Amino acid sequence: MKSLVAQRILHLALDTPLDRYFDYRWNGDGPPPQAGQLALVPFGQRKVVGLIVGVDDTTDVPPDKLRDVIAVRSQLPPLSAAWLALCGFAADYYQRPLGEVAVPGLPKNLRAEKPTALDRALKKIAKAERASDPAPQAMPALNDAQRAAAAAIAGAQGFAPTLLYGVTGSGKTEVYLHAAAQILAQDQTDAAQVLILIPEINLTPQLESNVRARFPGLTVATLHSGLAEGERLRNWLAAHLGQARIILGTRLAILASLPQLKLIIVDEEHDPSYKQQEGLRYSARDLAVWRARQLGIPVVLGSATPSLETWHHAQSGRYRKLELRERAVKDAVLPRVRLIDMERDKPAEGLTATLVAAVKLRLERGEQSLLFLNRRGYAPVLACDACGWIGNCPRCTAFMVLHKPEHRLRCHHCSLEQRIPKSCPTCGNIDLQPLGRGTQRVEEGLQRLFPQARLLRIDADSTRLKGSAQAAFEAVHRGEVDILIGTQMVAKGHDFRHLTLVGVLNPDTALFSHDYRASERLFAQLMQVAGRAGRAAQKEGGNAGEVLIQTRYPQHPLYGAVMAHDYDRFAGGLLEERAQAGLPPFLYQALLRAEARELQSALDFLQQAAGCGVYPGITIHDPIPMTMTRMANVERAQLLVESISRPALQAFLKAWMAQLREVRTRVKWSLEVDPVDI
Repeated sequence: MKSLVAQRILHLALDTPLDRYFDYRWNGDGPPPQAGQLALVPFGQRKVVGLIVGVDDTTDVPPDKLRDVIAVRSQLPPLSAAWLALCGFAADYYQRPLGEVAVPGLPKNLRAEKPTALDRALKKIAKAERASDPAPQAMPALNDAQRAAAAAIAGAQGFAPTLLYGVTGSGKTEVYLHAAAQILAQDQTDAAQVLILIPEINLTPQLESNVRARFPGLTVATLHSGLAEGERLRNWLAAHLGQARIILGTRLAILASLPQLKLIIVDEEHDPSYKQQEGLRYSARDLAVWRARQLGIPVVLGSATPSLETWHHAQSGRYRKLELRERAVKDAVLPRVRLIDMERDKPAEGLTATLVAAVKLRLERGEQSLLFLNRRGYAPVLACDACGWIGNCPRCTAFMVLHKPEHRLRCHHCSLEQRIPKSCPTCGNIDLQPLGRGTQRVEEGLQRLFPQARLLRIDADSTRLKGSAQAAFEAVHRGEVDILIGTQMVAKGHDFRHLTLVGVLNPDTALFSHDYRASERLFAQLMQVAGRAGRAAQKEGGNAGEVLIQTRYPQHPLYGAVMAHDYDRFAGGLLEERAQAGLPPFLYQALLRAEARELQSALDFLQQAAGCGVYPGITIHDPIPMTMTRMANVERAQLLVESISRPALQAFLKAWMAQLREVRTRVKWSLEVDPVDI
């Protein structure tokens, strides 16, 4: 170690795939740099912003190899030691370099070479009026179960993981807001902060509107990827500086800097959207629990259909369970669920006569209907009856989806688009037929059946423009829509007061999926979309909410559990199956994925990785092609690793990753800990 007199050595984490820190020399004037500050440094031919993770007097880097720091962002208060520890835990657990965790989680404008945007945002925040914190206003009365749950959450001491298990429409959001109000009122001197996570961006406007109306004197900040960069920076700074007292966001908000965090709420905790599927493949729900434990604060996981992992923790006593068994609105009851046997009631235009009659009845009553089909586009396949040709994506192991209004075939995986062929490319037949139905085709059929009805389709295609999803949902809330056709975007979180009928189309495919989580997800999806019906009190002479599920397998036990609204029995049965089969949550997994131009190259790399050593308590399965083997002309394979011990798996992964990083290969590979799609 060589001492460098009158110099400070800054250890920086940079956004690189290299699992190491980089040392730089600080010769600047002013206050000495601190861990948690950002610094602009030269890196190769570029200038990049890195995170200072340590300051020292010595370094192993020879003096002639050291490069000088260009500037330290001293106008920004350092990120806290607790935040650095959170990023360090995520990096260790998910086997990623610290820089890849910490730096990308910061707003892009904060990482710009010039601090112009940062300085401008700080000035705007400084000029903003800081209102006093009045008592929360317009807090509606709670029923006994809601009141008890809110009091239990607000009164928790230290780390208290809680499952708030409430049926759809039971008023979980009101419990969150009442508990938050109590905690904010308890901690006026320290300006306590509350973080509320939601699974999808389109749920933000409704919740934000409710929160701002409920807490008019508090600064509320939202954090999600749909924000403009300037707005995201200002909101992040408001949270980092402690000015924002309530922070709403999607999964990326769990990595925000919140110096006075006192409560974390994860709404719809079961939702797979909380798991990042590229780069740092983290679970925001799991990091929320770890962060609450680190800070010694309560964390609430809310859901009508909890994930099996969370349910298992609650059943075993690791998490406290609070229950809301009834709907919050007086006289509002859970919808009646009926099955329509498609073998007896043959569908036309994808709709059975029973479902068509039910929609017609709602139109006559002036009530709204929702038809749910988790498949966008016009039809999933375009085919030739003469020779059997099918419109496959030339770059993926997938079909090209027909989008009739746009006159295009589109791959939903690589985004390749093609014109609809005028004739079969193989035999020349001009009578090409769409197979199956997507939301566009269902909409077309409804237009023929109900030409006077006001239809609205909400899916990823119809809401591409910024603000279009919010405008669509507002139209539904205003009663300007008679029949809503939608995908999973409409299935959760929305409170449609005029909607009394939900029709579910084509749910059977999930019953035979190779994914062992498919039945869990289907049950949650059906319960969530069913919960959109009948949320308001019954009108005199009116009808309670009703859910009609079209199926060819009405005897399947999953549908029986949905009809009975019996999550307890369904989850209990699934947990028994998982325990017998040795699957999560009774087992811990990691998935090594490899991508190459040739499939054999990916498989060979994985085979080499599997042979890196034998570790007790670790099962390494044979490498296999992924279900979707080719995506965007890249061949993909995977290798599953399992253990009944989480510490044993983590120890293995750490040693394994060190070996794999030394392997010279052109294969692109990545590791996912606790995978949700296998």
